[in-house]
Amino acid sequence: MESNLERLSALTAALRSGSLTLEAYLSQLELRFRRQEGDIRAFLPEAGRFERLRLEARTLCAQYPNPEKRPPLFGIPVGVKDIFHADGFLTRGGSQLPARELQGEEAASVTRLRKAGALILGKTVSTEFAYFAPGPTRNPINLAHTPGGSSSGSAAAVAAHLCPLTLGTQTIGSVCRPAAFCGVVGFKPSYDRIPRAGVLELAASFDHVGTFTQDVEGAELAAAALCNSWRSQPAGSPSPRGILGIPEGPYLHRAGSEALEHFRGLCRRLEAAGWKIAPINLFNDIDEIEERHGLVLAAEAAAFHKRWYPKHRDLYHSRTVDLLERGLRIHSAQLTRAREECAHLCQQLLQSMEARGIDLWITPAAPGPAPLGLSNTGSPIMNLPFSQAGLPSVSLPTGRAANGLPLGTQLVARFGADEQLLHWARELEREFRLVS
Repeated sequence: MESNLERLSALTAALRSGSLTLEAYLSQLELRFRRQEGDIRAFLPEAGRFERLRLEARTLCAQYPNPEKRPPLFGIPVGVKDIFHADGFLTRGGSQLPARELQGEEAASVTRLRKAGALILGKTVSTEFAYFAPGPTRNPINLAHTPGGSSSGSAAAVAAHLCPLTLGTQTIGSVCRPAAFCGVVGFKPSYDRIPRAGVLELAASFDHVGTFTQDVEGAELAAAALCNSWRSQPAGSPSPRGILGIPEGPYLHRAGSEALEHFRGLCRRLEAAGWKIAPINLFNDIDEIEERHGLVLAAEAAAFHKRWYPKHRDLYHSRTVDLLERGLRIHSAQLTRAREECAHLCQQLLQSMEARGIDLWITPAAPGPAPLGLSNTGSPIMNLPFSQAGLPSVSLPTGRAANGLPLGTQLVARFGADEQLLHWARELEREFRLVS
């Protein structure tokens, strides 16, 4: 498989035009799957996966024989995190609970992808109920390291070129962090811009549906199919040179020394290339923000699992048990106050951007490269405040650590400015290639 066809935009063009037949592509993909998936374990096992896909592909080709009328994601194989319901697949949520109890109507996001012509390659591995108990997936860059969580399988699948597009979710940092660890693009839109219907909840106040792709152009193609009322940027839109805000203070210093050194160097080079960098003292109360996030998450997770937890407590991982038990002890008044403070954080961020003319926040996407081992999925602290505020964010691969693992940079825009975020991100992606 040629490297350019590992990118969503090139592959969609080839499959829609017929310059690459869907049958030939699936044969190439099957070979790659057989070579790599056994080591990476990004997907849940499925007997006869490619036989099923070939049947679906023949149906799709019969439905759209005319290349000019093929939908935008014609024939694209997509990985779906195992907390999304998808017709024809069991939903297990990365857990040992009886699958029959977890089923539901197909997720709106999965249905939108099917309508755009995509084929479901399979379910990707999730940590247990999208919390911190890890699954078996390994980082394709170095199998001894975590791919991150909770969207571990989705990030690893794209990084290993097992498929060009996957769905994930982010409640704290589960799109941007694994994207950074695996060296791919992770896009988390504004809260609820991609509908959450049909997805097992972790914390409804913070859950976001997001995507993994090889590049920003691919993220834009996926967003056009998935996001409510997407407005594609017109061709030839001017290349921006805006103001990038750096949240200085205790938050930024939660990043490790190697990530900070990379980030500072990147910002200096961007400034030399004509971008304006604005250091702003922000998130001085990061400990309180983190504590508040944990409180709301625990309370909402406990509420969602009340139908299963009393019957199946022994089947939950100890980390999930700790979360749910903590949630059961939280009083409604505490939860109400914490939710109000979350809404206030969003307003604070937007007011700060307005007052200083900030176009995007720029930060490390993770505190460092992927940790060694599979028992720890890494800290999501770099992503947490922006998930709490519901702002759109994207993680771009921007370099390598001394051990060869990827380092990522996070960009964050105003609420609802998802289109602008990806437009700016595509320009910065080019800059990052020049300065890395």
